[in-house]
Amino acid sequence: MSKIKPRSVSVLVATYNWPQALRHAIHSIWSQNRLPDEILIADDGSGDETLEQISQLKKNSPIPIRHIWHPDEGFRLAAIRNKAIDQAQGEYIIQIDGDIILDPHFISDHLKMAERGAFLCGSRVWVSKAQSLSLLQQQPGARILKRHLPLSSILNSLRSYPLSKLLADRYKKNRPTALRGCNMSFWKSDLLAVNGYNEAIQGWGSEDAELAIRLINQGVKKRFLKFSAVAYHLYHLENSKSNSRLNEKILNKTIEQRATWADSGIRSHPSG
Repeated sequence: MSKIKPRSVSVLVATYNWPQALRHAIHSIWSQNRLPDEILIADDGSGDETLEQISQLKKNSPIPIRHIWHPDEGFRLAAIRNKAIDQAQGEYIIQIDGDIILDPHFISDHLKMAERGAFLCGSRVWVSKAQSLSLLQQQPGARILKRHLPLSSILNSLRSYPLSKLLADRYKKNRPTALRGCNMSFWKSDLLAVNGYNEAIQGWGSEDAELAIRLINQGVKKRFLKFSAVAYHLYHLENSKSNSRLNEKILNKTIEQRATWADSGIRSHPSG
């Protein structure tokens, strides 16, 4: 793998009808010790309240914010992420969800570990329901109290660059689909080479794992960010998993066929 580092970076934030959480997520991007070159809000069909929130965020943002939206026709996360990836100006893309609050070193941690020929995936820290509700009622930037985190999440809240570097190519090495789409990063050129997300996957589940498998089949190495790129995930009810079995079939077919290309992907759109 080449040690060449990205010259420009876009942060892609996926959202759907939760403007309060989105506001906190964007403010945590503004608080980074290394600001991105742009923020792309990939909006899976949110309504007017989210649009008004984004309009206000744009006015106050120190960096460009672009809002990529499509009509609400069900859970189409893969499609809206593809549209945002296609429009990204950065050569490197860091992907989070709109219910994530970032540690101030999150972006710099991703960039520190970024290498040509690899993509990165990190952990998330579950924030309890009570603390999530409290945070959303406060101004963005309120401190997340680690003593109130669920015990299972405390380990993921720790940050140590030497440990992170040691584990990057060891942690979950033999579990290629062990990853979280709310904390991943890629070279844009690698995403284009596999045609981005597979838009045959609709509804909750498997879209990130399926993309990871195609990247690995293409020769792009998976690296894991443990003890760095800390991301706090606000509590919410689980999404419907009604499509999960169909999505798992698509994932398993990709694994069996060692596929590298999604027939329904970025190039399915007119701008692609």
